[in-house]
Amino acid sequence: MAPAILSDLSTEIIIPVCAVIGIIFSLIQWALVSRVKLVPDRKHNAKNDFNDSLIEEEEGVNEHNVVVKCAEIQNAISEGATSFLFTEYQYVGIFMVVFAVLIFLFLGSVEGFSTKSQQCTYNIHKMCKPALATALFSTVSFLLGAITSVLSGFLGMKIATYANARTTLEARKSVGKAFIVAFRSGAVMGFLLAANGLLVLYITINLFKLYYGDDWEGLFEAITGYGLGGSSMALFGRVGGGIYTKAADVGADLVGKVERNIPEDDPRNPAVIADNVGDNVGDIAGMGSDLFGSYAESSCAALVVASISSFGINHEFTAMCYPLLVSSIGIIVCLITTLFATDFYEIKAVKDIEPSLKNQLIISTVLMTIGVAIVSFIALPSSFTIFNFGVQKVVHNWQLFLCVCVGLWAGLIIGFVTEYYTSNAYSPVQDVADSCRTGAATNVIFGLALGYKSVIIPIFAIAISIFVSFSFAAMYGIAVAALGMLSTIATGLAIDAYGPISDNAGGIAEMAGMSHRIRERTDALDAAGNTTAAIGKGFAIGSAALVSLALFGAFVSRAGIQTVDVLTPKVFIGLIVGAMLPYWFSAMTMKSVGSAALKMVEEVRRQFNTIPGLMDGTAKPDYATCVKISTDASIKEMIPPGALVMLTPLIVGTFFGVETLSGVLAGSLVSGVQVAISASNTGGAWDNAKKYIEAGASEHARTLGPKGSEPHKAAVIGDTIGDPLKDTSGPSLNILIKLMAVESLVFAPFFAAHGGLLFKL
Repeated sequence: MAPAILSDLSTEIIIPVCAVIGIIFSLIQWALVSRVKLVPDRKHNAKNDFNDSLIEEEEGVNEHNVVVKCAEIQNAISEGATSFLFTEYQYVGIFMVVFAVLIFLFLGSVEGFSTKSQQCTYNIHKMCKPALATALFSTVSFLLGAITSVLSGFLGMKIATYANARTTLEARKSVGKAFIVAFRSGAVMGFLLAANGLLVLYITINLFKLYYGDDWEGLFEAITGYGLGGSSMALFGRVGGGIYTKAADVGADLVGKVERNIPEDDPRNPAVIADNVGDNVGDIAGMGSDLFGSYAESSCAALVVASISSFGINHEFTAMCYPLLVSSIGIIVCLITTLFATDFYEIKAVKDIEPSLKNQLIISTVLMTIGVAIVSFIALPSSFTIFNFGVQKVVHNWQLFLCVCVGLWAGLIIGFVTEYYTSNAYSPVQDVADSCRTGAATNVIFGLALGYKSVIIPIFAIAISIFVSFSFAAMYGIAVAALGMLSTIATGLAIDAYGPISDNAGGIAEMAGMSHRIRERTDALDAAGNTTAAIGKGFAIGSAALVSLALFGAFVSRAGIQTVDVLTPKVFIGLIVGAMLPYWFSAMTMKSVGSAALKMVEEVRRQFNTIPGLMDGTAKPDYATCVKISTDASIKEMIPPGALVMLTPLIVGTFFGVETLSGVLAGSLVSGVQVAISASNTGGAWDNAKKYIEAGASEHARTLGPKGSEPHKAAVIGDTIGDPLKDTSGPSLNILIKLMAVESLVFAPFFAAHGGLLFKL
């Protein structure tokens, strides 16, 4: 077993340096975005060259008023989003403290709060630090993960609300300039999140090492709390934000578009500000926390398995940090990839937008393959052993390289399949749009069928990557495959955040009364953003499946289960109950959106009926009441689904024991992935079918339009049904499957020692 080429000192320098480069790059992008001023420019005409002439100048519109209006609307959206997140974080903060106490009590009680050293779990000839230390350090890492997750979401939201009006103003010059502002702002969020996640994890490991010394098994067991903290905050961010945004969206669409026949973001619609706030708190803050959680968990899963393999036993620090080195290279690769979109290649027309975003995925995947090859050959010994359910399996460094690549390329395949099923450039969505001819019912039937069908290829991609990576490197292989899928997280998030920013930009253009030509440009940016958002959700779901399987493997090892036998009743009842959980969870979130939307529809109708002059545009709607309805509903409604996910592993593990819990985890993973993919693709397809009819870009689309026609109304109904599917239930399910697995892993010592109370009676 030749040692790794890269020295421990080099590793200690490379990881933090890459993270700092990521943070600096995001600050540079932010500085470039802030060059677009939100104050009217008096000397404007003298300074502007011919190419940058504004649409307003051609049409003789007063430019000063437009800029002031944009700044006002942006301010309203930013204030709404900030106040919602602060309210949400107060509730989540209480939960965080309570759960931290639970972690400490449960894990501390494993050895009766003893401060004596204990036998190691995997090597009984060695002594390890006491269980009380694991309890304390797990609690600390849980709080660190939770705070980092909350911070990721909050910073993302701040950047998005800072950039939305700037994107609108740049759209007056050209579609290319608007694209660059929206994309750069997305990149700020992507790089901040990837770099912060890596840096905090790396610093935490080094600080914990001061106490744990050579006890790496205990050290990395305590680190798993970081993933739990990240994901538990993400769950509340995703569910709360998802309910907020969809309650407003459904209310605004049903009354505004269907009943009153006014455009989507018309300033006369009372729910319009709440709708735009929702894009930021759901799609940006929720998505940010979600992907941070996936990233933290896949790193933790890989580190836990590595700590009981030859890396951990022989204390090979560089090889141990392999997952972190992959993420470090990912930041550098994404940095180069981002420059392709903003600096190396200029967008001149609307048709260039989607290819440019797709190229981001392809370029980052190709470059990352090269990056992973380099890391695998310099950071890993030529051969080593990986813990595989009680035995050590010999693995070579090229096999681990292939494991990461399998995950990386499976992610790309899932992304492109998702795009095929949700972009209106391809036949599946066009068929759904065509079915609107005969009304909403056929539209719903076609949309559901499309969603179910879109599950097939992603599941095969996940299945093949699981088989290949497990054959090569057991559970560690699956953990690094998940990490491979998430290694280009900075680019993935940049593309993802770009969508809601463009959506907001379109809304601001409409509300500020800008020219229809500007609205056309922002609509084109938004349509591309919709597809990329679906691709982002595909990535999140695919990586969640791999991450939770890796965590499941680590849990089974830690809980001391020899085999999970489906034929034993204990396991089978867990399996069938686990498979039911995603449906129960989806029912809760869908119902929450439905009841919040009901209140919103009633309020919007009330304002249209009782405020004189609202439809003529002479009176202003009461936006604040609609914002309040969304806020109150989401805060109240996010608690039951959150409690379901957080309490299930605790109750099952304590009362029914680790075998039943292993069944629950397997069941929820298997059914959750299918439900999540079909829900988000169905919703995405309905949304883009509506946009296809509205844009009227092809002969076929024009036969279905224009806005307000019967097929268009049917499409709006489909889109409204799809809203909670694609933005609330679907994306939250991937957190459900990861969170239950990581929570089970953190509490595994307690369940193994004291679980299964009912079977002990």
